[in-house]
Amino acid sequence: MTASISHTTFDSLDPYAQSVFWAQVLDFHADPEEPFGPGDDECMIYSPDGSQRLLFIKVPDRKQVKNRLHLDLQPEESGGRDQELARLLTLGATQVDDQRRPDGTGWVVLADPEGNEFCILRSHAERYAV
Repeated sequence: MTASISHTTFDSLDPYAQSVFWAQVLDFHADPEEPFGPGDDECMIYSPDGSQRLLFIKVPDRKQVKNRLHLDLQPEESGGRDQELARLLTLGATQVDDQRRPDGTGWVVLADPEGNEFCILRSHAERYAV
């Protein structure tokens, strides 16, 4: 017997705002049969193929310490890590740490609007460029 992951849940002060931010970051969408809006206590977004889901639930307290779990994002082939970094900063992410190295390896640590850390890695093309 095994288990599978149904979805990943984020505690949020504002589930709607967090779901909108992450939907833009990941190109996810809400289920049209289960719409949500500002002020809702739960907001679920889905990957384009429906295989991944993120749930944002309302909690009364603000994030206090470093995440024990975080997402590592890999840019799509159409752009690289630095281009994706610029896009995410315009969406409202903030840069927390820069682990990029002169040889092009490394990552950048960002935080979403509520302070949850996540990383931007190099794209597949950047990792395997000769």
